[in-house]
Amino acid sequence: MTDAAVTMDFHPRPTAGEARPWAFPAPERGALDNGLTVLRCDRPGQQVVAVEINLDAPLDAEPEGLDGIATIMARAFSEGTDKHSAEEFAAELERCGATLDAHADHPGVRISLEVPVSRLPKALGLLAEALRAPAFADSEVERLVRNRLDEIPHETANPSRRAAKQLSKELFPASSRMSRPRQGTEETVERIDAAGVRAFYEAHVRPATATAVIVGDLTGVDLDEVLADTLGTWTGDTAAPRPVPPVTADDTGRVVIVDRPGAVQTQLLIGRIGADRHDRVWPAQVLGTYCLGGTLTSRLDRVLREEKGYTYGVRAFGQVLRSSSPDAPGGATGAAMLAISGSVDTASTGPALDDLWQVLRTLAAEGLTDAERDVAVQNLVGVAPLKYETAASVASTLADQVEQFLPDDFQARLYARLAETGTVEATAAAVNAFPVDRLVTVLVGDAAQIKEPVTALGIGEVTVVTG
Repeated sequence: MTDAAVTMDFHPRPTAGEARPWAFPAPERGALDNGLTVLRCDRPGQQVVAVEINLDAPLDAEPEGLDGIATIMARAFSEGTDKHSAEEFAAELERCGATLDAHADHPGVRISLEVPVSRLPKALGLLAEALRAPAFADSEVERLVRNRLDEIPHETANPSRRAAKQLSKELFPASSRMSRPRQGTEETVERIDAAGVRAFYEAHVRPATATAVIVGDLTGVDLDEVLADTLGTWTGDTAAPRPVPPVTADDTGRVVIVDRPGAVQTQLLIGRIGADRHDRVWPAQVLGTYCLGGTLTSRLDRVLREEKGYTYGVRAFGQVLRSSSPDAPGGATGAAMLAISGSVDTASTGPALDDLWQVLRTLAAEGLTDAERDVAVQNLVGVAPLKYETAASVASTLADQVEQFLPDDFQARLYARLAETGTVEATAAAVNAFPVDRLVTVLVGDAAQIKEPVTALGIGEVTVVTG
Protein backbone atom coordinates (compact mmCIF):
# COMPACT_ATOMS: atom_id res chain seq x y z
CA MET A 1 0.00 0.00 0.00
CA THR A 2 1.46 3.32 -1.05
CA ASP A 3 0.67 6.81 0.15
CA ALA A 4 -1.02 8.88 -2.52
CA ALA A 5 -0.76 12.61 -2.65
CA VAL A 6 -4.04 14.26 -1.72
CA THR A 7 -4.95 17.52 -3.39
CA MET A 8 -7.85 19.77 -2.62
CA ASP A 9 -9.36 22.51 -4.68
CA PHE A 10 -10.43 25.42 -2.49
CA HIS A 11 -13.20 27.78 -3.46
CA PRO A 12 -11.78 31.28 -3.95
CA ARG A 13 -12.04 33.33 -0.79
CA PRO A 14 -14.72 36.00 -1.21
CA THR A 15 -13.54 39.57 -1.06
CA ALA A 16 -15.39 42.43 0.54
CA GLY A 17 -17.09 44.82 -1.82
CA GLU A 18 -16.93 48.57 -1.64
CA ALA A 19 -19.03 49.99 1.16
CA ARG A 20 -22.11 51.80 -0.06
CA PRO A 21 -23.27 55.07 1.47
CA TRP A 22 -26.17 54.63 3.91
CA ALA A 23 -28.56 57.02 5.55
CA PHE A 24 -31.64 56.48 7.65
CA PRO A 25 -34.65 56.36 5.28
CA ALA A 26 -36.45 59.64 4.65
CA PRO A 27 -40.26 59.38 4.78
CA GLU A 28 -42.76 61.22 2.63
CA ARG A 29 -45.26 63.17 4.76
CA GLY A 30 -48.89 63.79 3.86
CA ALA A 31 -52.42 63.73 5.24
CA LEU A 32 -55.78 62.16 4.46
CA ASP A 33 -59.03 64.08 4.13
CA ASN A 34 -60.06 62.96 7.64
CA GLY A 35 -57.02 64.72 9.13
CA LEU A 36 -54.88 61.60 9.67
CA THR A 37 -51.19 62.39 9.20
CA VAL A 38 -49.39 59.79 7.07
CA LEU A 39 -45.67 59.08 6.80
CA ARG A 40 -44.81 56.61 4.04
CA CYS A 41 -41.43 55.11 3.30
CA ASP A 42 -40.82 52.90 0.26
CA ARG A 43 -38.24 50.20 1.06
CA PRO A 44 -37.60 48.01 -2.02
CA GLY A 45 -37.29 44.37 -1.11
CA GLN A 46 -39.17 44.65 2.19
CA GLN A 47 -42.12 42.42 1.33
CA VAL A 48 -43.47 42.56 4.90
CA VAL A 49 -44.97 46.00 5.41
CA ALA A 50 -44.92 47.58 8.87
CA VAL A 51 -47.59 50.04 9.98
CA GLU A 52 -47.46 52.09 13.19
CA ILE A 53 -50.42 54.14 14.43
CA ASN A 54 -49.78 56.85 17.02
CA LEU A 55 -52.87 57.84 19.03
CA ASP A 56 -52.87 60.97 21.19
CA ALA A 57 -54.14 59.16 24.27
CA PRO A 58 -51.34 59.65 26.84
CA LEU A 59 -51.35 58.14 30.29
CA ASP A 60 -51.83 61.51 31.96
CA ALA A 61 -55.20 61.70 30.20
CA GLU A 62 -56.51 58.68 32.09
CA PRO A 63 -59.37 59.55 34.46
CA GLU A 64 -58.46 59.81 38.12
CA GLY A 65 -58.55 56.42 39.80
CA LEU A 66 -58.52 54.53 36.49
CA ASP A 67 -54.81 54.10 35.85
CA GLY A 68 -54.41 51.34 33.28
CA ILE A 69 -57.49 52.15 31.23
CA ALA A 70 -55.32 53.19 28.26
CA THR A 71 -53.66 49.77 28.35
CA ILE A 72 -57.01 47.96 28.46
CA MET A 73 -58.29 50.08 25.56
CA ALA A 74 -55.14 49.34 23.53
CA ARG A 75 -55.53 45.60 24.07
CA ALA A 76 -59.26 45.75 23.29
CA PHE A 77 -58.76 47.15 19.79
CA SER A 78 -58.16 43.60 18.51
CA GLU A 79 -61.03 42.06 20.47
CA GLY A 80 -63.86 42.61 18.02
CA THR A 81 -65.52 45.38 16.01
CA ASP A 82 -68.99 46.29 14.81
CA LYS A 83 -68.53 43.74 11.99
CA HIS A 84 -66.49 40.96 13.56
CA SER A 85 -66.49 39.21 16.91
CA ALA A 86 -63.14 38.82 18.69
CA GLU A 87 -62.70 35.33 17.26
CA GLU A 88 -63.69 36.41 13.75
CA PHE A 89 -61.34 39.41 13.86
CA ALA A 90 -58.43 37.20 14.92
CA ALA A 91 -59.26 34.74 12.14
CA GLU A 92 -59.34 37.51 9.52
CA LEU A 93 -55.94 38.75 10.66
CA GLU A 94 -54.57 35.23 10.45
CA ARG A 95 -55.89 34.81 6.91
CA CYS A 96 -53.89 37.92 5.99
CA GLY A 97 -50.76 36.55 7.61
CA ALA A 98 -50.81 39.70 9.74
CA THR A 99 -49.90 40.47 13.34
CA LEU A 100 -51.49 43.28 15.34
CA ASP A 101 -50.15 44.53 18.65
CA ALA A 102 -50.88 47.57 20.80
CA HIS A 103 -49.59 49.14 23.98
CA ALA A 104 -49.98 52.33 26.00
CA ASP A 105 -47.18 54.50 27.36
CA HIS A 106 -46.75 58.04 28.61
CA PRO A 107 -46.80 59.67 25.13
CA GLY A 108 -49.89 57.79 23.96
CA VAL A 109 -51.17 54.52 22.51
CA ARG A 110 -49.25 52.75 19.75
CA ILE A 111 -50.77 50.14 17.43
CA SER A 112 -48.39 48.03 15.31
CA LEU A 113 -49.33 46.00 12.24
CA GLU A 114 -47.12 43.77 10.10
CA VAL A 115 -48.43 42.09 6.96
CA PRO A 116 -47.18 40.80 3.59
CA VAL A 117 -47.52 43.58 1.03
CA SER A 118 -49.88 41.44 -1.08
CA ARG A 119 -52.39 41.48 1.80
CA LEU A 120 -51.88 45.11 2.80
CA PRO A 121 -55.31 46.40 1.63
CA LYS A 122 -57.17 43.72 3.58
CA ALA A 123 -55.07 44.21 6.73
CA LEU A 124 -55.39 48.01 6.61
CA GLY A 125 -59.13 47.53 6.27
CA LEU A 126 -59.19 45.47 9.47
CA LEU A 127 -57.02 48.04 11.24
CA ALA A 128 -59.32 50.84 10.12
CA GLU A 129 -62.30 48.84 11.34
CA ALA A 130 -60.71 48.44 14.77
CA LEU A 131 -59.99 52.16 14.99
CA ARG A 132 -63.33 53.28 13.61
CA ALA A 133 -65.70 50.94 15.44
CA PRO A 134 -64.14 48.81 18.19
CA ALA A 135 -66.71 46.64 19.95
CA PHE A 136 -65.39 47.01 23.52
CA ALA A 137 -67.77 44.20 24.49
CA ASP A 138 -68.41 43.82 28.22
CA SER A 139 -67.20 40.22 28.23
CA GLU A 140 -63.96 41.01 26.39
CA VAL A 141 -63.10 44.02 28.55
CA GLU A 142 -63.82 41.99 31.69
CA ARG A 143 -61.48 39.27 30.42
CA LEU A 144 -58.74 41.79 29.67
CA VAL A 145 -59.13 43.29 33.14
CA ARG A 146 -58.81 39.84 34.73
CA ASN A 147 -55.74 39.11 32.65
CA ARG A 148 -54.17 42.38 33.70
CA LEU A 149 -54.92 41.69 37.37
CA ASP A 150 -53.24 38.30 36.99
CA GLU A 151 -50.13 39.97 35.56
CA ILE A 152 -49.57 42.39 38.43
CA PRO A 153 -48.41 39.87 41.08
CA HIS A 154 -45.91 38.42 38.59
CA GLU A 155 -44.55 41.90 37.86
CA THR A 156 -44.24 42.62 41.58
CA ALA A 157 -42.30 39.38 42.03
CA ASN A 158 -39.89 40.32 39.23
CA PRO A 159 -36.96 42.22 40.79
CA SER A 160 -36.24 44.42 37.76
CA ARG A 161 -39.91 45.39 37.33
CA ARG A 162 -40.21 46.05 41.05
CA ALA A 163 -37.12 48.26 40.97
CA ALA A 164 -38.48 50.27 38.02
CA LYS A 165 -41.79 50.80 39.82
CA GLN A 166 -40.00 52.04 42.95
CA LEU A 167 -37.68 54.36 41.02
CA SER A 168 -40.63 56.07 39.33
CA LYS A 169 -42.33 56.49 42.68
CA GLU A 170 -39.17 58.03 44.14
CA LEU A 171 -38.38 60.41 41.28
CA PHE A 172 -41.77 61.92 40.51
CA PRO A 173 -44.30 63.65 42.78
CA ALA A 174 -47.31 61.55 43.78
CA SER A 175 -49.58 63.84 41.73
CA SER A 176 -47.70 62.98 38.55
CA ARG A 177 -48.91 60.07 36.42
CA MET A 178 -45.25 59.18 35.87
CA SER A 179 -44.93 58.22 39.53
CA ARG A 180 -47.38 55.35 39.13
CA PRO A 181 -47.21 52.06 37.19
CA ARG A 182 -47.86 52.53 33.47
CA GLN A 183 -50.42 49.73 33.30
CA GLY A 184 -52.16 50.55 36.57
CA THR A 185 -52.39 48.91 39.98
CA GLU A 186 -54.75 46.25 41.28
CA GLU A 187 -56.86 48.97 42.89
CA THR A 188 -57.25 51.02 39.71
CA VAL A 189 -57.49 48.20 37.15
CA GLU A 190 -60.30 46.40 38.95
CA ARG A 191 -62.44 49.54 38.55
CA ILE A 192 -62.19 49.51 34.75
CA ASP A 193 -65.25 48.47 32.75
CA ALA A 194 -66.40 48.59 29.14
CA ALA A 195 -68.26 51.87 29.63
CA GLY A 196 -65.11 53.53 30.94
CA VAL A 197 -63.03 52.20 28.05
CA ARG A 198 -65.60 53.47 25.57
CA ALA A 199 -65.61 56.91 27.19
CA PHE A 200 -61.80 57.10 27.10
CA TYR A 201 -61.82 56.06 23.44
CA GLU A 202 -64.41 58.68 22.49
CA ALA A 203 -62.53 61.40 24.35
CA HIS A 204 -59.09 60.78 22.86
CA VAL A 205 -59.09 58.62 19.72
CA ARG A 206 -59.62 60.49 16.47
CA PRO A 207 -57.82 60.67 13.10
CA ALA A 208 -57.12 64.40 13.34
CA THR A 209 -54.67 63.86 16.21
CA ALA A 210 -53.27 60.53 15.01
CA THR A 211 -50.41 59.55 12.71
CA ALA A 212 -49.93 56.49 10.53
CA VAL A 213 -46.42 55.35 9.55
CA ILE A 214 -46.21 52.87 6.66
CA VAL A 215 -42.89 51.28 5.66
CA GLY A 216 -42.18 48.53 3.13
CA ASP A 217 -41.88 47.70 -0.56
CA LEU A 218 -44.70 49.75 -2.03
CA THR A 219 -43.83 49.03 -5.65
CA GLY A 220 -47.04 48.59 -7.62
CA VAL A 221 -49.21 49.57 -4.65
CA ASP A 222 -51.56 52.52 -5.13
CA LEU A 223 -51.18 53.54 -1.51
CA ASP A 224 -53.31 56.65 -1.88
CA GLU A 225 -56.25 54.55 -3.05
CA VAL A 226 -55.66 51.88 -0.40
CA LEU A 227 -55.52 54.48 2.37
CA ALA A 228 -58.62 56.27 1.12
CA ASP A 229 -60.57 52.99 1.19
CA THR A 230 -59.31 51.95 4.62
CA LEU A 231 -57.90 54.41 7.15
CA GLY A 232 -59.59 57.21 5.22
CA THR A 233 -63.01 55.90 6.29
CA TRP A 234 -62.19 56.56 9.95
CA THR A 235 -63.91 59.75 11.05
CA GLY A 236 -63.90 61.96 14.12
CA ASP A 237 -63.83 65.54 15.29
CA THR A 238 -60.88 67.91 14.91
CA ALA A 239 -59.95 68.50 18.55
CA ALA A 240 -56.46 69.88 19.10
CA PRO A 241 -53.73 67.69 20.61
CA ARG A 242 -53.56 67.69 24.40
CA PRO A 243 -51.09 70.04 26.08
CA VAL A 244 -48.13 68.25 27.64
CA PRO A 245 -47.62 69.04 31.33
CA PRO A 246 -44.07 69.82 32.48
CA VAL A 247 -41.97 67.06 34.01
CA THR A 248 -40.70 67.59 37.53
CA ALA A 249 -38.49 65.18 39.44
CA ASP A 250 -36.48 64.94 42.65
CA ASP A 251 -33.05 63.41 42.10
CA THR A 252 -31.67 64.13 45.55
CA GLY A 253 -29.05 61.44 46.17
CA ARG A 254 -30.55 58.63 48.28
CA VAL A 255 -30.90 54.86 48.52
CA VAL A 256 -34.13 52.89 48.81
CA ILE A 257 -33.98 49.19 49.63
CA VAL A 258 -37.01 47.13 48.64
CA ASP A 259 -36.77 44.31 51.16
CA ARG A 260 -36.77 40.77 49.84
CA PRO A 261 -35.74 38.59 52.82
CA GLY A 262 -33.60 35.66 51.75
CA ALA A 263 -32.85 37.02 48.27
CA VAL A 264 -29.58 35.66 46.91
CA GLN A 265 -29.17 38.56 44.49
CA THR A 266 -29.67 42.32 44.63
CA GLN A 267 -31.24 44.12 41.70
CA LEU A 268 -29.68 47.53 41.12
CA LEU A 269 -31.43 50.44 39.43
CA ILE A 270 -29.76 53.82 39.72
CA GLY A 271 -31.33 56.76 37.95
CA ARG A 272 -32.34 60.34 37.52
CA ILE A 273 -34.08 62.54 34.95
CA GLY A 274 -32.07 64.25 32.22
CA ALA A 275 -32.15 65.77 28.76
CA ASP A 276 -34.31 64.30 26.03
CA ARG A 277 -33.79 64.26 22.25
CA HIS A 278 -34.70 67.93 21.82
CA ASP A 279 -31.64 68.98 23.80
CA ARG A 280 -28.44 69.74 21.89
CA VAL A 281 -26.54 67.53 24.35
CA TRP A 282 -28.42 64.37 23.31
CA PRO A 283 -25.85 62.99 20.80
CA ALA A 284 -22.98 63.51 23.26
CA GLN A 285 -25.12 62.02 26.03
CA VAL A 286 -25.82 58.94 23.91
CA LEU A 287 -22.14 58.53 23.11
CA GLY A 288 -20.91 59.09 26.67
CA THR A 289 -23.54 56.79 28.16
CA TYR A 290 -22.58 54.07 25.68
CA CYS A 291 -18.94 54.35 26.71
CA LEU A 292 -19.98 54.11 30.36
CA GLY A 293 -22.27 51.10 30.11
CA GLY A 294 -23.60 50.42 26.65
CA THR A 295 -21.83 47.18 25.81
CA LEU A 296 -19.64 44.36 27.11
CA THR A 297 -16.54 46.51 26.63
CA SER A 298 -17.87 49.50 28.56
CA ARG A 299 -16.26 50.76 31.73
CA LEU A 300 -18.93 49.41 34.05
CA ASP A 301 -18.79 45.92 32.59
CA ARG A 302 -15.02 45.95 32.47
CA VAL A 303 -14.79 46.63 36.21
CA LEU A 304 -17.87 44.97 37.70
CA ARG A 305 -18.02 41.96 35.39
CA GLU A 306 -14.58 41.26 34.00
CA GLU A 307 -12.32 42.41 36.83
CA LYS A 308 -14.46 41.78 39.92
CA GLY A 309 -16.94 39.13 38.79
CA TYR A 310 -19.85 40.73 40.67
CA THR A 311 -22.36 40.46 37.85
CA TYR A 312 -23.21 39.04 34.46
CA GLY A 313 -23.59 42.57 33.15
CA VAL A 314 -24.39 46.18 34.03
CA ARG A 315 -25.91 48.60 31.56
CA ALA A 316 -26.24 52.38 31.40
CA PHE A 317 -28.94 53.83 29.16
CA GLY A 318 -31.16 56.78 28.39
CA GLN A 319 -34.86 56.26 27.70
CA VAL A 320 -37.13 59.11 26.62
CA LEU A 321 -40.26 59.29 28.75
CA ARG A 322 -42.14 62.09 27.06
CA SER A 323 -41.58 65.19 24.93
CA SER A 324 -43.66 68.17 23.88
CA SER A 325 -43.99 70.08 20.65
CA PRO A 326 -41.48 72.84 19.87
CA ASP A 327 -44.54 75.00 19.10
CA ALA A 328 -45.86 74.63 22.64
CA PRO A 329 -45.62 77.62 25.01
CA GLY A 330 -42.07 77.74 26.30
CA GLY A 331 -40.76 75.56 23.46
CA ALA A 332 -40.02 71.85 23.46
CA THR A 333 -39.76 70.27 26.89
CA GLY A 334 -39.36 66.68 27.88
CA ALA A 335 -37.46 64.21 29.96
CA ALA A 336 -35.46 61.04 29.61
CA MET A 337 -34.74 58.43 32.25
CA LEU A 338 -30.98 58.11 32.65
CA ALA A 339 -30.22 54.88 34.47
CA ILE A 340 -27.75 52.15 35.35
CA SER A 341 -29.15 48.67 35.89
CA GLY A 342 -27.90 45.20 36.73
CA SER A 343 -27.84 42.56 39.43
CA VAL A 344 -25.16 41.28 41.80
CA ASP A 345 -25.00 38.52 44.40
CA THR A 346 -26.17 39.66 47.83
CA ALA A 347 -22.78 39.56 49.53
CA SER A 348 -21.24 41.72 46.79
CA THR A 349 -23.86 44.49 46.94
CA GLY A 350 -21.77 46.90 49.00
CA PRO A 351 -18.46 46.32 47.18
CA ALA A 352 -20.19 46.47 43.77
CA LEU A 353 -21.82 49.82 44.54
CA ASP A 354 -18.52 51.13 45.90
CA ASP A 355 -16.73 50.18 42.68
CA LEU A 356 -19.56 51.56 40.56
CA TRP A 357 -19.30 54.94 42.26
CA GLN A 358 -15.54 54.81 41.80
CA VAL A 359 -16.03 54.29 38.06
CA LEU A 360 -18.20 57.42 37.97
CA ARG A 361 -15.68 59.43 39.99
CA THR A 362 -12.82 58.30 37.77
CA LEU A 363 -14.82 59.27 34.70
CA ALA A 364 -15.31 62.77 36.11
CA ALA A 365 -11.64 63.10 37.09
CA GLU A 366 -9.91 61.57 34.09
CA GLY A 367 -12.49 61.53 31.30
CA LEU A 368 -13.01 59.08 28.47
CA THR A 369 -10.21 58.03 26.16
CA ASP A 370 -10.17 58.64 22.43
CA ALA A 371 -10.13 54.87 21.93
CA GLU A 372 -13.34 54.47 23.95
CA ARG A 373 -14.97 57.23 21.95
CA ASP A 374 -13.88 55.73 18.63
CA VAL A 375 -15.19 52.25 19.50
CA ALA A 376 -18.52 53.71 20.61
CA VAL A 377 -18.94 55.69 17.40
CA GLN A 378 -18.06 52.65 15.33
CA ASN A 379 -20.59 50.52 17.19
CA LEU A 380 -23.41 53.08 17.23
CA VAL A 381 -23.01 54.38 13.68
CA GLY A 382 -21.50 51.34 12.00
CA VAL A 383 -24.27 48.91 12.93
CA ALA A 384 -27.10 51.27 11.94
CA PRO A 385 -27.62 49.69 8.48
CA LEU A 386 -28.08 46.29 10.16
CA LYS A 387 -30.32 47.70 12.87
CA TYR A 388 -32.70 49.09 10.27
CA GLU A 389 -32.80 46.17 7.86
CA THR A 390 -36.47 45.44 8.58
CA ALA A 391 -39.44 47.62 7.80
CA ALA A 392 -40.64 47.25 11.39
CA SER A 393 -37.47 48.79 12.84
CA VAL A 394 -37.71 51.79 10.51
CA ALA A 395 -41.42 52.26 11.18
CA SER A 396 -40.92 52.06 14.94
CA THR A 397 -38.20 54.73 14.89
CA LEU A 398 -40.27 57.04 12.69
CA ALA A 399 -43.23 56.58 15.05
CA ASP A 400 -40.96 57.39 18.01
CA GLN A 401 -40.00 60.63 16.27
CA VAL A 402 -43.66 61.50 15.81
CA GLU A 403 -44.39 60.79 19.47
CA GLN A 404 -41.51 62.99 20.54
CA PHE A 405 -42.34 65.86 18.14
CA LEU A 406 -39.06 65.47 16.28
CA PRO A 407 -38.39 66.35 12.62
CA ASP A 408 -38.58 63.50 10.13
CA ASP A 409 -34.82 63.65 9.47
CA PHE A 410 -33.84 63.51 13.16
CA GLN A 411 -32.44 59.97 13.14
CA ALA A 412 -30.45 60.61 9.98
CA ARG A 413 -28.92 63.76 11.47
CA LEU A 414 -28.27 61.99 14.78
CA TYR A 415 -25.78 59.58 13.19
CA ALA A 416 -23.92 62.48 11.59
CA ARG A 417 -23.78 64.29 14.93
CA LEU A 418 -22.57 61.16 16.74
CA ALA A 419 -19.69 60.84 14.29
CA GLU A 420 -18.78 64.51 14.86
CA THR A 421 -18.90 64.35 18.67
CA GLY A 422 -15.49 64.52 20.31
CA THR A 423 -14.13 62.77 23.38
CA VAL A 424 -14.24 65.85 25.62
CA GLU A 425 -17.87 66.57 24.71
CA ALA A 426 -18.91 62.95 25.31
CA THR A 427 -17.14 62.93 28.66
CA ALA A 428 -18.88 66.10 29.83
CA ALA A 429 -22.27 64.74 28.81
CA ALA A 430 -21.74 61.44 30.63
CA VAL A 431 -20.52 63.17 33.80
CA ASN A 432 -23.50 65.51 33.76
CA ALA A 433 -25.86 62.61 33.12
CA PHE A 434 -24.61 60.63 36.13
CA PRO A 435 -23.41 63.02 38.86
CA VAL A 436 -22.33 60.98 41.87
CA ASP A 437 -24.29 63.14 44.33
CA ARG A 438 -27.56 63.31 42.35
CA LEU A 439 -28.53 59.68 41.83
CA VAL A 440 -31.49 57.80 43.26
CA THR A 441 -30.47 54.20 43.97
CA VAL A 442 -33.06 51.44 44.26
CA LEU A 443 -31.96 48.05 45.53
CA VAL A 444 -34.29 45.06 45.53
CA GLY A 445 -32.77 42.53 47.91
CA ASP A 446 -32.31 41.29 51.45
CA ALA A 447 -32.25 44.44 53.58
CA ALA A 448 -30.90 42.60 56.63
CA GLN A 449 -27.72 41.76 54.71
CA ILE A 450 -27.21 44.79 52.49
CA LYS A 451 -28.37 47.83 54.49
CA GLU A 452 -25.30 48.15 56.71
CA PRO A 453 -22.62 47.91 53.97
CA VAL A 454 -24.62 50.21 51.70
CA THR A 455 -25.08 52.80 54.46
CA ALA A 456 -21.33 52.76 55.09
CA LEU A 457 -20.70 53.91 51.50
CA GLY A 458 -22.17 57.34 52.21
CA ILE A 459 -23.91 57.64 48.84
CA GLY A 460 -27.16 58.92 50.37
CA GLU A 461 -29.69 58.37 53.10
CA VAL A 462 -30.85 54.75 53.18
CA THR A 463 -34.48 53.76 53.73
CA VAL A 464 -36.15 50.35 53.61
CA VAL A 465 -39.59 49.61 52.18
CA THR A 466 -41.48 46.35 52.00
CA GLY A 467 -41.09 44.29 48.85
